[in-house]
Amino acid sequence: MKRSLVVLGLVLALILAWSIERAKAQGQSDKVTFVSSKNAKFSEVPEANGRVSMAPLWGDANAGAHATFTKFAPGYDAGMHTHTNDVWIAVIKGAYLYKDEDGEKRVGPGDFLRVPGGHKHWSGGDKKEGALFYEEGSGKFDLIPAK
Repeated sequence: MKRSLVVLGLVLALILAWSIERAKAQGQSDKVTFVSSKNAKFSEVPEANGRVSMAPLWGDANAGAHATFTKFAPGYDAGMHTHTNDVWIAVIKGAYLYKDEDGEKRVGPGDFLRVPGGHKHWSGGDKKEGALFYEEGSGKFDLIPAK
């Protein structure tokens, strides 16, 4: 009997914790978010030697699903790599350069690109303008160099 009460208590605690987190997430989705790319607060990505910066819009790119404005410096070369999670990109200014086994793409202002998680590709910024783009990820952002 005592063991059953302990198990029941644990189950109720888990349900309560899940309900609280779900309510928090729903509360955030009910709010309007507006950020101008011109006024966004960009921070340099440490691994990119001052060539990439990101401004968070929602979520946390270091922890899970997220959206950012991202800037590539002119001529930035990310090399061949993959990401664990899907990434969606819509270019605002300049050009996001992309290459995979199907060829090269110049993703310019108003263009959209979806890169599935695990898909090997190369990316970089236009040599003259670099790139400013909206980036959304289905999970934590990572860049895994391809072998």
